[in-house]
Amino acid sequence: MEKGKVRSMHSVINADETVPNLVWFSPAATHDHNFMEKLKCDDNSIYVFDKGYNDYKAFKNFTDHSTGFVTRIKNNADYQEIEALEIEDHIHSGVLQDDIIEIVVKEKDNETTLKLRKVRFYDRENKREFEFLTNLFDLWADLIAALYKIRWQIETLFKQLKQNFPLKYFLGDNENAIKIQIYCVLIVNLLITVIKKKLKRSWAFSNLVSFCKIHLFNYINLIRFLENPEKDWIITKTESEQLSYF
Repeated sequence: MEKGKVRSMHSVINADETVPNLVWFSPAATHDHNFMEKLKCDDNSIYVFDKGYNDYKAFKNFTDHSTGFVTRIKNNADYQEIEALEIEDHIHSGVLQDDIIEIVVKEKDNETTLKLRKVRFYDRENKREFEFLTNLFDLWADLIAALYKIRWQIETLFKQLKQNFPLKYFLGDNENAIKIQIYCVLIVNLLITVIKKKLKRSWAFSNLVSFCKIHLFNYINLIRFLENPEKDWIITKTESEQLSYF
């Protein structure tokens, strides 16, 4: 990449999907919370994101538009505890504390206060304590922790991209070339995800990627081969002059 033009990639993934539905690039010097302006607000959405995206203005905007969010609170966050909520017996024992807090939101020359909820949770699996921040007051405290755990789905995506596709090295050194290469990787990742979901036979994602790389310029009925690789999979000229994707 060109000096001074190193960029970050931000993405949004639906909870029931494995591929992003929104991708945005920003200069590395741009703060992550600027990405929050790209998100659509509605009362059917709950956004879960890392504490690097903390932005009190965005929290107020979500709350004003009845849009839920769950994130981790920053270590140096400035807030005031208003009320300690009771942790009932049916709540997961990992919930250590459930409080209503108040933060100050500064907008130009105006200051307003915003009530949020802070949940302290001990994760036995990772042997770590987390403090979550949310505007969801009606959900159980342990469900707030469960919602944040879904965020690791995006980490799984990035791991899959890094392991299976050549993003360590770029074919061009300008911004447009880098974007094109990343978009191509995302498109290929989507296509192989579609193929994997369509197949009845179980294949590891990495094996599908490797097979496609090896036979990229061979005429193969891909679905037929992947369903039954033991059979003869070479397509004759009489079968089809124009190959269909499926």
